[in-house]
Amino acid sequence: MDAKLTLSFNQDVVAKAKKYAAANNISLSRLIEHLLIQVTAKEYKSLEDFPVADWVSMVAEGEVEYKRTPKTSRKASKDEFFSSKK
Repeated sequence: MDAKLTLSFNQDVVAKAKKYAAANNISLSRLIEHLLIQVTAKEYKSLEDFPVADWVSMVAEGEVEYKRTPKTSRKASKDEFFSSKK
């Protein structure tokens, strides 16, 4: 059963990923799902330990920048979600 998920990416990365997915006859959703399966298949201690495949290098250009958001409380996340729906 599929679940919907909202993600935010740099527009250039999205455009390149869509082009790559189309060229390989796969949806962008399945491409992202495949990457997430690969990341969660083994217990990597950090993202730097994850072996980046060639196709990821083809989709992204430049140096990788990991953006981490500060951990928020469940209540704060809930309040933010409901305020964004107004």
